[in-house]
Amino acid sequence: METLQRWRANRTLAYVVPLIAFTALLTLIKVFKVENSALAWYKHSPELWIYPLQCVVCGALLVFWWRHYTFTPMRGFGFATLMGVLGIGVWIAPTFLFDLWGWETATTPKWLDQLGFQEREDSGFNPSFLEEHAFAYWGSVLARFFRMVVIVALVEEIFWRGFLMRYLIDMDRDFDSIPFGTFSWLSVGVTVVLFTLQHQTADWAVAVIYGCLACLVAIRTKSLAACVWMHAVANLALGLFVMITKNWGLW
Repeated sequence: METLQRWRANRTLAYVVPLIAFTALLTLIKVFKVENSALAWYKHSPELWIYPLQCVVCGALLVFWWRHYTFTPMRGFGFATLMGVLGIGVWIAPTFLFDLWGWETATTPKWLDQLGFQEREDSGFNPSFLEEHAFAYWGSVLARFFRMVVIVALVEEIFWRGFLMRYLIDMDRDFDSIPFGTFSWLSVGVTVVLFTLQHQTADWAVAVIYGCLACLVAIRTKSLAACVWMHAVANLALGLFVMITKNWGLW
């Protein structure tokens, strides 16, 4: 019990562990996934149970350490909304244009392919095989939206902007003593690069732009709440785009 209390009192763990847990659980998809649609759903689509597991585990961790998170001042939501829409507009633009122009992956120049101009329908979270079972289909979709709009927005912004961006300002000081949104080229650059590397290779170019916009929101608003709101808006828009276009590889 004393050990648990020490962990709960540790502010650094509060900002770092949820993302570590989220990332660790994400790797289970590659461990359990079997490319054979004839098998049981939990074998060929393990994300259908791993994503909800991420929500439960990371949600519990956020609740456990909630007292450490400083979301105030509650301001800048208009600017954050604008940056979220702009950021996700840039994110989906390569896929949207690829489909609009009727391109094919085999004939797309490699440099454009590396910028995300590629087919995105055959990978990622795809619940289509559940459409005959309305409860399971919509349950999985709603769980997916909750994960990306609530859990991902909180876990990632608490770590990237709440912890790392401040920690890199002066690594010899307690990160929490650095005012939120303090700017330095090093902290922004490293945060954006690491944020980018966390995503699929096809999304690296757009992730750099999105990461810069997210840091801009942090620097301008000085509000972790605004950063979380930006991420939630962006992910909600992305989810709606995926549901409409069936480009499952984007999420």
